[in-house]
Amino acid sequence: MATDRQKSYYKFLIPIQSRWMDNDQFGHINNAVYYSLFDTAVNIHLYQHCETSAEGKLVGFVKSSSCQYFKPMTYPNPITVGLAVEKLGNTSVTYRVATFEEKSFGPASSDNEATATGTFVHVYVNKETGKPEPIPEHVRNGLSKLQIKASL
Repeated sequence: MATDRQKSYYKFLIPIQSRWMDNDQFGHINNAVYYSLFDTAVNIHLYQHCETSAEGKLVGFVKSSSCQYFKPMTYPNPITVGLAVEKLGNTSVTYRVATFEEKSFGPASSDNEATATGTFVHVYVNKETGKPEPIPEHVRNGLSKLQIKASL
């Protein structure tokens, strides 16, 4: 059985090219960039597979996020971000996310070993009232395809 540090654990994988500006003075991708990668992967999935749009009456607000780092990544290596759903509640969803550095340029971690893993929690909120509301069925349907049994 795959763990959250292995690429096969994730049901959605998205390639993202690292950028020169992602590097910090120590020559590796800055820790804050990982959160941007997580957010990008989540939102790409929502737009491509959950019929999400900015015009809807509900919005997914980030309630919490976390990241545990294992190995640094560097520009110009491409990155793959893995995404899975750990918990699909009535008004919230907990994602499990991970980054994987590909071996296109120079030394990099194994393609299947996560450089970082994290969590990302969205709470669905009515834009007008600011109150949590149930996740729309069309969004729930897309998210349920990513659901895994939490074994962490």
